[in-house]
Amino acid sequence: MSRPSALAVCVSLPLLLSACVGANPDFDFDFRPTRAVQGTGETAPRPEPDSRGLITYESYQVAVARRGDTLAALAARIGMDADELARFNGRGVNDPLRQDEVLALPRRLTPGTASGNTDIASIARGAIDAAEATGNTGGTNAVAIQQGAEPVRHRVSRGETAYSIARLYDVSVRSLAEWNGLGPDLAVREGQFLIIPLVISETRASASGAQSPGNSVAPLPPSAAAPLPDSIQSAVLPAAPTNAGTTVQPVAAAATPAPAASDARLLRPVAGSILRPYSASNEGIDIGAPTGTPVRAADAGTVAAITQNTDQISILILRHDGGLLTVYANVQNIGVSRGDTVSRGQTVAEVGAGNPSLLHFEVRRGVASLDPAEFID
Repeated sequence: MSRPSALAVCVSLPLLLSACVGANPDFDFDFRPTRAVQGTGETAPRPEPDSRGLITYESYQVAVARRGDTLAALAARIGMDADELARFNGRGVNDPLRQDEVLALPRRLTPGTASGNTDIASIARGAIDAAEATGNTGGTNAVAIQQGAEPVRHRVSRGETAYSIARLYDVSVRSLAEWNGLGPDLAVREGQFLIIPLVISETRASASGAQSPGNSVAPLPPSAAAPLPDSIQSAVLPAAPTNAGTTVQPVAAAATPAPAASDARLLRPVAGSILRPYSASNEGIDIGAPTGTPVRAADAGTVAAITQNTDQISILILRHDGGLLTVYANVQNIGVSRGDTVSRGQTVAEVGAGNPSLLHFEVRRGVASLDPAEFID
């Protein structure tokens, strides 16, 4: 019987290994003991991404690809520059992505207002996308922070494999693959970011405040979403009896002078100069106005959503006839509740603080942005 040639062995070995992986996803290319591959603790399932594909933790965000996504398509959906996202992950802009593949974000998509509210447009867009996609227009965060323990975000170094990384954190390679959308070959590349599955026992220990040696996850503080101001709560809560037998009456919202007559489709929500016009990167207009300036409803309608991002930027969305939505971002002291009917020109909020202080105003039909200049004076 003839012996196989070296070439035949070289050709057949990858096929053999591939067959082993297909039959057993926990097969270890490094030929280490099975226990090390399996991990010693049960891991939790990966959190579900939001409507744009984001999973947000206190320290970082990741984006999860959908079937058929390219990197450019994913970047467009989450509102991030494709070149920036590609460079950070060591990928090409047009690279196809596997379903459930995870990409790390180089910066948070909702960074707050210190730099001039440049991301208010993307915050408002996310709130509308979530409301339209799920039908849930309640007062939830535009970007919800995951509660509980925060997984380690690991950057792959040269020479590391999925198996060596799984052993490093004592998790199964199967769960590592599921959390990160790895392919059938379980290949990873240098510079790639992986999120390490949470071991359930560690998650429970973190939630109860227990500390364990070498534990690399930390408990997360409660959501930054703030309750409505007391003045607003008193306007929407029913009257309650007092000890003296009298009744506390609800505080009515502040009256607003009637707006000047206008033939425009929509009223300008505040008076002021346009600091930033409508553009592809600013899907609305930024109107300069002092903090505390009353914000008027651009037209009669209903309150579709009231939301707030983790940096306390409040967003109010009104629904009007003809399928129009108006968005009011960077507001405070919101005087209406979800489902309320509002009249044209009614005061619904006040301009929030900022440097400069401004109101970000958008007009949308569904989730498509429209130039507000076509609707207001």
